[in-house]
Parts: sequence; structure tokens; C-alpha cells
Amino acid sequence: MNWTLPPGVNVRDERHFGDRKVRCFAARPATVMAAFQRACAARPQAEALVCGEVRLTYARLAERAAGVAAALARQGVGRGERVAMRLGNRVEFATALLGILHLGAVAVPIGMRLARPEVDYIVADCGARLLIEDQVPETGGDVPVAPLAEEDTAIILYTSGTTGRPKGAMLTHFNVVHSLLHFQHCMQLGPADRTVVAVPASHVTGVVALMLTTWNAQGAVIVMPEFKARDYLELASRERITYTILVPAMYKLCLLDPQFDRYDLSAWRVGCYGGAPMPAVAIAELAQKCPGLGLMNAYGATETTSPATIMPAAMTARHADSVGLAVPCGDIVVVDADGREVAPGESGELWIRGPMVVPGYWGNAEATAQSFTDGYWRSGDVGSKDAGGFVRVFDRLKDMINRGGHKVFSVEVENVLSHHPAVLESAIVGKPCPVLGERVHAFVSVRSGTGVDELKRFCAERLADYKVPETFTLMEEPLPRNANGKLLKRALRENV
Repeated sequence: MNWTLPPGVNVRDERHFGDRKVRCFAARPATVMAAFQRACAARPQAEALVCGEVRLTYARLAERAAGVAAALARQGVGRGERVAMRLGNRVEFATALLGILHLGAVAVPIGMRLARPEVDYIVADCGARLLIEDQVPETGGDVPVAPLAEEDTAIILYTSGTTGRPKGAMLTHFNVVHSLLHFQHCMQLGPADRTVVAVPASHVTGVVALMLTTWNAQGAVIVMPEFKARDYLELASRERITYTILVPAMYKLCLLDPQFDRYDLSAWRVGCYGGAPMPAVAIAELAQKCPGLGLMNAYGATETTSPATIMPAAMTARHADSVGLAVPCGDIVVVDADGREVAPGESGELWIRGPMVVPGYWGNAEATAQSFTDGYWRSGDVGSKDAGGFVRVFDRLKDMINRGGHKVFSVEVENVLSHHPAVLESAIVGKPCPVLGERVHAFVSVRSGTGVDELKRFCAERLADYKVPETFTLMEEPLPRNANGKLLKRALRENV
């Protein structure tokens, strides 16, 4: 079962990227810039971008983006050339992104937390003509928007590189446009919606799921330089935010703020989350404090241009352990080690197909061949899909713990720990053992005063004995993450 589309929204089968047969929206913008231009034409004086004291209408944002395009054209940037941009969450990220797309060039956003050797690697790997840092060039001039084919690459996003060198996923205009429409139709986004980009704009969630999605819906984008719970609550209240995507830990940090109840969050209607399960207690507390807020779990990756599944808000409480249903044009199958589809409810690797799945990695045919099969992206995630179409994600294939022949999915243990009121976040890893192969170890970010015995007892009451962590590392600081916000389990394993 997939999402049911609104009346009048039609899909059809098409062939793309050679021999891929995928389900597509029949009516769609040809390119990302076409979607943005449509919004500019429909609402030129409406607010498009807010960051600090800066407020730009669609007309003014388009004007500034055209100025960037003119300046880049004078430096020789043309259609198909890569322009790297390391700008962080600020106005210039938006103007540079749109200016690059205006020229038909390819934007390559780079996270601010990457070290110089990592930045240099990406710039060299994609063959960037320019790297924009600090100052974004803007000048007068009238450069026409470049004509493009929808399968042309719009954005290259480098995967997090948790193992080996990062790979540049090629997000085409065709991919991005379908993701924008998936979000729009599933979340019923429109001109009245206002979002806040509190996650890195250089990540697929920031640039596609929030920024470009909201402009496609003709709403307003509010940019937050970095997330802090109190600042976020103040901003959400002041700007009348309606649509968000945050990780569950961010929602939990907001709920822990003693002043939460004094903020007017009545405009907040869509609260999307991903990357980890949302504890049932947090779902219940948000329902009580924000009765107009619909929580929607989502699952995706850079290679799926953000969403592969989205949970209907009305079903979140009843299916708290699920990441939702496949997006309207998506297809998810669960396969065994031999690539055979398993029965509903059985676990295996999740393979994802659809118009949002990228054609491959920039300049890396070997990695593309390893990760894509018959139009499916092999996610590397262990999960299941039940008879109703609800997808569950248990673990990364490489993160599954084998304790003396017993399989332990780290996400199951992490989900149990997330229900403890003192736990902000946790990460479960395998600790090498000469007898059992691996034992279960927990890294837990907790509020002070919470001890190992309490957490072990809490787990023992809710899990089979072999799943209960035998050893713990408690910390009051956040768990380590890479520049894209992904948990660095590899780094944690080195400290077991």
C-alpha cells in the first residue's frame, strides 16, 4: 500500500535514466528553477526567505539569485559545470543555490563542519569550477535561465563517508521535483506554510525537504544558523512556523525546556521527523501540548533525494515503530541475501525504487554498480514491510550485532532507551568478545544523576536478556555526529 493522492493528481509509468521504469507525476515542473519561477510569478511580493533581520520577497530573492548568476557567468560558469558552496545556514546559501541553478550549473553544497582536507577532496572529486566561501558574488546583468533537460543533474550531495571516501550522489532535476511533489501532496503544503531550516542547509533534508519544497509550495523559508531549543521555540512562535523536519532529539530538547508552554505554537501543524524512532511518551506529550500538530515519521537518504516513506499523521500513534508508507511514486521491496523478495513482515534489506532515486554517483561507476540494481537503490538497511505496507527499519546491515548467534538490532535497544525520561539519545554498538563474538554496549547521552544500574534495569524489564546492554558509557554531552548529522558509530566502536 502506498499513499493515496489527492483528487486530480495523476501518475503514470515512464522510462528514465536508460531502462528504468518508474511511476511519475503526470503534471510536474520540468526543473527546479521552473518550480521556483512559478512561485515568483504567482506571489512576487510574498515573503520567500527570512534570516535574522533580512526579509526577502520572491521577487527580491529572484533578483539577488540572478545577480549571483550574472557574476558566476562572468567567471566562466556555464551549464553543467559544478560550483561548490560552503556557506552554512544563511541568506547567501539560498541566493548562491538559486544563482547556480539559474545558469544550469550544478550546485555542490558542502557542510561547514568538514575539515579542509575533506572540503578539498569534494572540490577535486566533482571537478568544481569554483568554490564559494564567505563572499557570494553578485552583480548587475540579465542572464537568461538556462534551458535544461529534467534528467540533468541539479545538485551533487556527498554522502557522509562513514566508511571510506564520500561519494557524490547526483540529484537530477527529475529526482528533486518528484521529492518536492511527494512532500507537497503528502503533507498538503501550500502558500500559507512557513518552515524553519534548523538542520544543515547543505544536507538533503535542509536543501530539498525544507528549502526547495517550501518554495515549490510557494510558502516562506526561515533560516536558523544553528539549532538551540530555546531559540527555536522563540523563532517558531514569532514567525508562526507551520512545517518542520527535526530529528527526535530536537523535539525532546524542546519539550525539556521549562518555558515550552509559554510559547504560542498554535500555527505548527506538520512535525516531520526521521533518523531515529520518536518515543511514544514524546508523541503523547506533543499531542497534549500542541493539539494541532500532526507528527509524521519519514525515512529516506541522499540517494533517494530525501523521502522514500512518510507516515500519515493520523496513523503515527498507532504505528510508532514504523517509518510509514512508501511515497506515492515509490516502491520498496524487502529482499534476502540472495536478492529474493521475502514474505510480508519478514526482515531483509530494503531496496528502493522510484523517480526520486538518483541515477548514481558522480564519476564512480564501480560504486554505482554496487549500490543500484534494476533501478533499485540497495539501502544497506535491514527492515520489513507488513501486509498493510507499513515499513520498519531495524538497523544498518553492518551495525547488526551478533551475540553468540542471536541477532540484536541496535535500533530496538535504542528505542527502548529513548523512553527513559533522563535519556536524550543513545547508540548501541557491538563490543568484541572472544567467546560470543560480540556483546551489546550502550553509549548514552543522559541528564546528570542517572546511573548504569538504573538504565540496565530499565532495559531488562523491556527486552530479552541477550539484548540488554552489558556495558555502558554515559555522557552528558551529545553523541558524535558527522557534518550531515549522522551518528558516527564507527568512532564510538573505537572507544569500546
